[in-house]
Amino acid sequence: MIDIKQIRATPERYAEAARLKNIDVDIDALLDADKQLLDAQRELQEIRTEQNRSGKEIAKLKGDTKQAAIARMAELKGRLKELDKQIQQLEPQVNELMLRVPKIPAPDVPVGADESENVELRREGEPPDLEFAPADHVALGEALDIIDIPRGVKLAGSRNYILKGAGAMLHYAVIRLAQDRMTAKGYTLLNVPILVNEAVMYGTGYFPIGRDEAYLCERDDQALVGTSEVSLTAYHGDEILDADELPKKYCAVSTCFRREAGAAGKDTRGLYRIHYFDKVEQVIVAEADDEASKQFHGEILANAEDVMQALELPYRVVNVCTGDLGLGQVQKFDIETWMPSRDGYGETHSASRFGDFQARRLNLRYRDADGALHHCHTLNNTVVASPRILIPLLEIYQNADGSVTVPPALRPYMGGLERIEPPARAGAE
Repeated sequence: MIDIKQIRATPERYAEAARLKNIDVDIDALLDADKQLLDAQRELQEIRTEQNRSGKEIAKLKGDTKQAAIARMAELKGRLKELDKQIQQLEPQVNELMLRVPKIPAPDVPVGADESENVELRREGEPPDLEFAPADHVALGEALDIIDIPRGVKLAGSRNYILKGAGAMLHYAVIRLAQDRMTAKGYTLLNVPILVNEAVMYGTGYFPIGRDEAYLCERDDQALVGTSEVSLTAYHGDEILDADELPKKYCAVSTCFRREAGAAGKDTRGLYRIHYFDKVEQVIVAEADDEASKQFHGEILANAEDVMQALELPYRVVNVCTGDLGLGQVQKFDIETWMPSRDGYGETHSASRFGDFQARRLNLRYRDADGALHHCHTLNNTVVASPRILIPLLEIYQNADGSVTVPPALRPYMGGLERIEPPARAGAE
């Protein structure tokens, strides 16, 4: 959430940020409701002050003067009821609008309408030049008997799947590799809830705008998370940390759930856009220092790249444009991995910094050496998400005979398995 004082001071900057991010929020309506609320609260306080003062004086008055004072008190009481009603109506209006005001993008964020205008920063590795007609990950998975989409759909509807045998092993191997690398870097591993109170979703900025994308448990006022970032970031919500505790560096492995309500007809084949997946997420909670936040942003991006390089997958890093930024993101770098079946790069990671946006909503603060309180800065990034990462792993490491080579970095997590073979051949051997 944005500091309302900043919006009052420079409303045009937030109106422009909303335009650039394609966020539907009326800043003028917010300021009008905010002024009405402030005026009502100010008048209410003045009336209560007058009531307290007059209440003590009435007992000393006599005759008509006393009757006039009593009439004035009745008038004030009636006005108080009007103001209370007005405030009860205005506060939800102001809060609803405030929840939709976006964070202003960093100066070096490229201006653009959507993901097609993201700016490539660099490429790592070269797309493979396969000397045979490659199969996509669905065909490979079915031939190897490691992906079963029809039965996943039978169990849970469209955009569902089942990984089996070496496919499930590959999935968990990727997760374990990423988890081990993060803990080796000093990040504290947490096992966090994936069903959280809706207040936590609002606090991290996923509600109200992203509410249609979440699976809701309305009876319990809870929602399934789309990423463990939600739980990790909110972990210290409503707390005051000491500056010398910061930065806090956490990671978690969790199943993530997304309705993909706005993706009808998009990426319907295979494992790219699905309803549930597992992810290793990293979160940093730091002091309110923009330069330090930029350095941490580079750190979490490098952590993800470390995993990509261990898997020896070709990828590129893009600077996400304004129209592709989320509500609270100051800046975001995406990692896009080469996927032969797409004949291009597909997003596999997002590294974001939020400034104090999430911390304000979560009431997450720290006390500096002088005793002053500040809202923390928060950052997060995907370390790896599967099964989407299995798309390039299967397609890039496939062989002409239909087998798939297991990347060396994953073999220790797969009992030393070096190659995934079709069932008939594996049985014959």
